[in-house]
Amino acid sequence: MSFVLDQVRRIDTQLDRLQLADLPAQSASINAERNVIPPKRVVALQTAIRGLSPGSSDSKGLLKVGQIQLLLSTLSDKPKVTARIEDEGEAESKDEFERELEWLLVSKATTQIYGHVLSSILDQAVRLSDDIWYWDEVLGSQRYTALYSIQTSPLRLYDWSSKVWEDVKARGGDFSIRGVRQDASDTVTERWKQFYGLVRQVVREKSVKEVHKQMISPVTRIRAEVRRKQAALKKVRTRNANALGVLLGEGLANESVHGEGLASPHAEQDVQHKWKASVARNVALMEAVLAKINDLGTPLDKFDSAVAELTDDDPLYAIESQDMAIRPRDVAERLSRMLVLGLGQYTTSSEQIVQQHGKPSRYVRYWLPITVGILSSTTILRVLVNRRTEILQWVQDLGATVVDFWQNWVVQPTRNVIKTIRHDEGSEISIMSKRSLEGDRDSLERMVVDFAVDNPRNATGSTSALTDDEIASIRAKVREGDLTPVLKAYEKDLISPLMGAVRGNLIRALLIQIQKTKVDVEIAMGGIDALLKSQELLIGFISLTPGLLVTYFLTTWARQSVSTNHSTRAQRKQGKMLRQLRNIDRILTNATPTEYGELLYRDQGLLLCEVHVLRQAAIKTMPTEVFREFGEEAEELCDVRVGVERQRRVAERVRWAYGRWLA
Repeated sequence: MSFVLDQVRRIDTQLDRLQLADLPAQSASINAERNVIPPKRVVALQTAIRGLSPGSSDSKGLLKVGQIQLLLSTLSDKPKVTARIEDEGEAESKDEFERELEWLLVSKATTQIYGHVLSSILDQAVRLSDDIWYWDEVLGSQRYTALYSIQTSPLRLYDWSSKVWEDVKARGGDFSIRGVRQDASDTVTERWKQFYGLVRQVVREKSVKEVHKQMISPVTRIRAEVRRKQAALKKVRTRNANALGVLLGEGLANESVHGEGLASPHAEQDVQHKWKASVARNVALMEAVLAKINDLGTPLDKFDSAVAELTDDDPLYAIESQDMAIRPRDVAERLSRMLVLGLGQYTTSSEQIVQQHGKPSRYVRYWLPITVGILSSTTILRVLVNRRTEILQWVQDLGATVVDFWQNWVVQPTRNVIKTIRHDEGSEISIMSKRSLEGDRDSLERMVVDFAVDNPRNATGSTSALTDDEIASIRAKVREGDLTPVLKAYEKDLISPLMGAVRGNLIRALLIQIQKTKVDVEIAMGGIDALLKSQELLIGFISLTPGLLVTYFLTTWARQSVSTNHSTRAQRKQGKMLRQLRNIDRILTNATPTEYGELLYRDQGLLLCEVHVLRQAAIKTMPTEVFREFGEEAEELCDVRVGVERQRRVAERVRWAYGRWLA
């Protein structure tokens, strides 16, 4: 669409520059004669002219067909627009200024319709290219060919059944009522036997006639059918390309290509006559092209001559620059007829051709899964209804599992690590209480001191009471783990355990040793606790690692699944772009230049179609900045005026400069 809009804007700018040069003087003289109040007819024409100018955005570049027809109605004797704004006493005769405005209105409308015709033909050519690409994919793989055979099997069965039914009806198998006597004599069973006999006979005869087809495999027959459809589409696309070339080479887009174009070194009157004649000829040319573009009876090599025959007999095309007897209203009527009939018939015939030879519709391609879904829908619905509670519970459990995993294995360990980094006391790792070891050690010390005081012989070897220095020495030894007084008594009573337990200190010594074991265990646990506290941050990260790993792998798998599908589509588009570039190179290499060093009409149209498809594929794969530069190369590649040699160099530059996105 951008190429068409560029052409429309260029032509519209040329009209504004060349054809409005003398309007200000005429407008000033008319305003002076009419007390500076312009006629309402002139105001209506100027409003319509402004409405026919292309907008700045792509969406407003081409007006809708209904808007163009409404603005063209301004030229009628009693137009809908001017009928509301003209006074009853307004004169109907047009002066020179109004006629110039009418011609300018017709020129603007012709430019818009010219853009619509180019856009319609170009869009149709792109659609045909997509269908041709689809048939290439079907032919490129046995699996795709078999899939296409399954998709179209109902249509082939229907066609075969229709032919059998028509043959049976032709042989009298319709079994209409011929008379009361025959109805009375023949029973229904006999009539049906006769009908089935005719059907079997027709099927047998058709099988004998098509015995040569049975010698070929079904896949080969399908591939031959696909090749026929693809060849038909290629012919139609070539015809559309030829029409594009004719419109670009003979239409308004090529008026200023050679020589002085619309400009003239002579009087301004010559310029005015020249652009009016160009507009009239372009209207006749567009009508002839739309009439012959889908005429399958016209050979491809005779398309240009067929269009020339129609234009030679058209009074608009045969008009001379100095002979402007035709009225702008007549040209407007031709434009309205072209919008209603020409474009409408072209669109209808193109849709019929695509429907006949293009890729099957979505209903045909997906009838098998749709049928399976419809047939199994009741079973699926019954299962869903019967197990609705279980399914809801599964969904809830799955959601709860995901949430709990995220909270317990990702969020909470992360919070613990953050608290550890901040030295939060509540987050310290500990396997024993802080004051437990001190209390047990003091209790052991008191037990040993009391035991030594009660049994001084085991502590000092004498029966005298212990002094303060001796008690302090025992306390110091207990802190170091020395329980000599207790162990001596334990060894003595162990000689006679029973007597030691009853009359001695065996049980007391044993309980003190148990307390000593408890203190030793707490000391060991304290060491482990200190080790854990020193590695608290490492332990926090270790506890966080499983949740992060699971989350990472799940996220990576999901991203790769999406990116794989995206990369697969991108690779297909890149392969399509490379093929389009190959087609462009073939067109430029095999083309025979004209005397101006330019392409022929058919080659111009084919080149424009291929470049347009290439740009549509590039916009989806290239970055924005790269595509902007690529658009400049595409515009230069489509510019026929630069010559074939320069276009070949541009194609070569595109190949090495953008090979990263093409390969």
